[in-house]
Amino acid sequence: MLKGVRCESAKCPLERQWRSKPPGMHAWRRGKGSNYLVRLREKQKVKRYYGVFEKQFKRYFQLANHAAGNTGEELLCLLERRLDNAVWKLAFTSSRRTARQAIIHGHIIVNGRKVDRPGFRISQDDVLGVRASEKSQKFIKNLMGDSPPPLQSWLERDVAKLEGRVLALPTREHVQIPVEEQFIVEMCSR
Repeated sequence: MLKGVRCESAKCPLERQWRSKPPGMHAWRRGKGSNYLVRLREKQKVKRYYGVFEKQFKRYFQLANHAAGNTGEELLCLLERRLDNAVWKLAFTSSRRTARQAIIHGHIIVNGRKVDRPGFRISQDDVLGVRASEKSQKFIKNLMGDSPPPLQSWLERDVAKLEGRVLALPTREHVQIPVEEQFIVEMCSR
């Protein structure tokens, strides 16, 4: 409503094609980026996707490095096993941030016990649910919506009970973001 008549045409200065370029006078000269930049961006992409800080990410990398198998795949599987990620994948919430909020506020229980740490690592056959209090049930039902999306194969959900079960541990195929985990390993191994 606040835009002028001029903004309804293709000549609108607010929506020109050059707005999609990066800032700076010489944006067209920017190159591909160094090897360091490519690896750093892959690491930052994963950190932002899962909502972890640098210190937490280093701890996950150390755990993955000491585990048997491919370090990059182990890292992504460890991050996928976080409680806030599982609550989001069970479609109890609409985003990871709201999943973190629901966990911190004590609305989520794991195996019948209240867990208030979003980074809690879930295991196979864990039962994730919503506390029996009316406040928690109402909060999660408002976040869920009418028709929850389909689940991944490592999870099982019962919408009537507001409960989910971890059938198996997640693998690399369950990670939905396009990321080169080998770049992350090279970056963190320095």
